[in-house]
Amino acid sequence: MAEQPTVHASQMKIGCAGWSLPRDSWSQFPEEGTHLQRYAQRINAAEINSSFYRPHQPTTYARWAADVPADFLFSVKLPKTITHEQRLRDCGNLLDSFLPQAGGLGNKLGCLLVQLPPSLVLGEKIAQTFFKALRVRHEGAVALEPRHASWFTPAADQLLQHWCIARVLADPVLHDPGRWPGGWADMVYLRLHGSPRMYYSSYGDGVLRALADRMQMAAAEGKRVWCIFDNTASGAATHNALELGQLLRKP
Repeated sequence: MAEQPTVHASQMKIGCAGWSLPRDSWSQFPEEGTHLQRYAQRINAAEINSSFYRPHQPTTYARWAADVPADFLFSVKLPKTITHEQRLRDCGNLLDSFLPQAGGLGNKLGCLLVQLPPSLVLGEKIAQTFFKALRVRHEGAVALEPRHASWFTPAADQLLQHWCIARVLADPVLHDPGRWPGGWADMVYLRLHGSPRMYYSSYGDGVLRALADRMQMAAAEGKRVWCIFDNTASGAATHNALELGQLLRKP
């Protein structure tokens, strides 16, 4: 069994996929600084998705880490060369390239995100080999966002639990078991893409209130909780992250 990643005092991390600031939100952020510096004064996490498309130098990650407060954390998406091109096969060399890059974040690296293509069926031998290779190189938190139905079974949950990997609860929900988090039970990773129109639709007050309640319950159980808004195409993500943060700060 993989060694349990250390879970520190529960903190709820709310953020966006990226840290662009839509113009109609500027008044809610400090006027001075880079977009990341301004963003990080109001929102305590961000998901780095650009790593999926291209590598970044460790110095770039280190610069981002230096621009955020002490309690800010990043989640970093694994490259598509690993997940979509190699489809988790023979990835040792690719992990050896990627992980030292993301390691430039230092203690600001809060989680790795592994997003799988919809066509990738769970193959236990391939998955075991990949997760072992990843865990040999990385002891921190990992969240997996699978999209094929084969990953939403008790056997798949058991496999992920063994390697201490949380299954993402993504919206829109593709498969009924995906309405709940799965895999490693000590972390909840929510990834909200926008509904009904993916990447565009904003979430209403009722949904955000229910989400806040769910996150508070998970945190009260000692779980590490992440909520990332990926409805960035219309700028809704930034507004939803701010609104959710306000709800969670209310007594």
